[in-house]
Amino acid sequence: MGNNDIQDKMFAEFMDFSIYDKALKLGHNYLTEAMDRHVFPQDEAITNLENFNEPFPKSSSSSNVVLDLLKKYGEPATLPHIGGRYFGFVLGSVVPASLSAKVMSAFWDQCPAMEVLSPIGSILETVVEDWLKEIFSLPEESVVGYVSGTSSAIFCGLAAARYKILRKQGWDVNNKGLFNAPKIRVVAGRQAHSTVIKAVSLLGLGKDSIEWVDVDSQGRVVPESIPDLDESTILLLQAGNVNSGSFDDFDKICLKARGQGAWIHIDGAFGLWAQASDKLKYLSKGCGNADSWSVDCHKTLNTPYDSGVVICRDKEALIDALHMSGAYIVLGKGRDGMFYTPEMSRRARIFEIWSALKFLGKQGLNQMVTGFHERALQFKKELAEAGFDIVNNVVFNQVLVRCETDELTLKTLENIQKLRVCWCGGSKWEDRDVIRLSICSWVTTEKDVSLSVKSFIEARDLAEAKA
Repeated sequence: MGNNDIQDKMFAEFMDFSIYDKALKLGHNYLTEAMDRHVFPQDEAITNLENFNEPFPKSSSSSNVVLDLLKKYGEPATLPHIGGRYFGFVLGSVVPASLSAKVMSAFWDQCPAMEVLSPIGSILETVVEDWLKEIFSLPEESVVGYVSGTSSAIFCGLAAARYKILRKQGWDVNNKGLFNAPKIRVVAGRQAHSTVIKAVSLLGLGKDSIEWVDVDSQGRVVPESIPDLDESTILLLQAGNVNSGSFDDFDKICLKARGQGAWIHIDGAFGLWAQASDKLKYLSKGCGNADSWSVDCHKTLNTPYDSGVVICRDKEALIDALHMSGAYIVLGKGRDGMFYTPEMSRRARIFEIWSALKFLGKQGLNQMVTGFHERALQFKKELAEAGFDIVNNVVFNQVLVRCETDELTLKTLENIQKLRVCWCGGSKWEDRDVIRLSICSWVTTEKDVSLSVKSFIEARDLAEAKA
């Protein structure tokens, strides 16, 4: 087949709308079935993935063949966390308007690195920046970068901190690097998320140099245990402990830390959205006194993957830390998104974020976020009534459950996963094995919770019967 042959073939399929209609129909069928499917693939589906292991094809195929293979062998092996009974990780479902926007904007294939590349991407990123600052009650001067997730957002926030701290001491890290640079202190709670530690490592600040701060029984930093800080310090706090869901006391910690000259970063992957709930916003009181924040939209906001946000009070520090230049770059009169993220080439994930927020509005977002907490409280009540031990204070959407012994807890968890009525994972809490429930899907109903509790009971009964 010659070059012109494949070009002609692709032109023909490019304009063959039946291909796209087929893809949309398959996607619609998947959504229709997702709510009733097992929440983890069956063993046969996993085995059938071997059908994708083949040598690189010598000849071209067709879009229909590709879709058929994905439908036959790919779809059964997906994990339908968009349903109402997946609680294994903090994975949200998808707001309908947001999913629709992703499908539509996929045809647009926009890159919002510069305004000239995507005027619509530029304006929506600007609009949503203002909305997010309002939702999270953050300083007006803050700027927003749209990245793949909280891991990237933390990296960006700490890169800005590193740049600013060293710049204050007359050291330009962009030009001089870190060799012989002044030391930067990193202070963090003992239960800081692993992505925070990864960012510290990637930025060359050294995991071994972290000054660890004691935490209380819920994983919150003990304010009195924080050492004296200074202008060379990055203080890492969190809104939403990944196990307990607890929040550090920002109101008590941040003003004092700022007064000592420290840079404060809040990891708010799923928890910062508590600010959108009238009932829960007390949890993050004082978070606006930090310097940078990281948050996911594909978690609590329920946008499709991948969708993270870095917010930084110091615009200059963020831009200079992520600086890039080139003779070919065309600066716009509006927003050029490349200055606020590490990437230049990135998809316009802003369409999903804008669509979710536009659809929900302040009232809808309040109800959705508050609903996660209500379902978590239902889990706590019904599991406790069934004799399970709830080991955390359920302040937001996380519930930690255990049985009388670690062995029984692990066997019960194994049976829950095999039963596939719901899916949750395990963790460690106070040196004990626990089952961790993360409720962050708008689809989850009271019925879903009750069905899941019945599965917990059945799983425990099976474990005890084999003991």
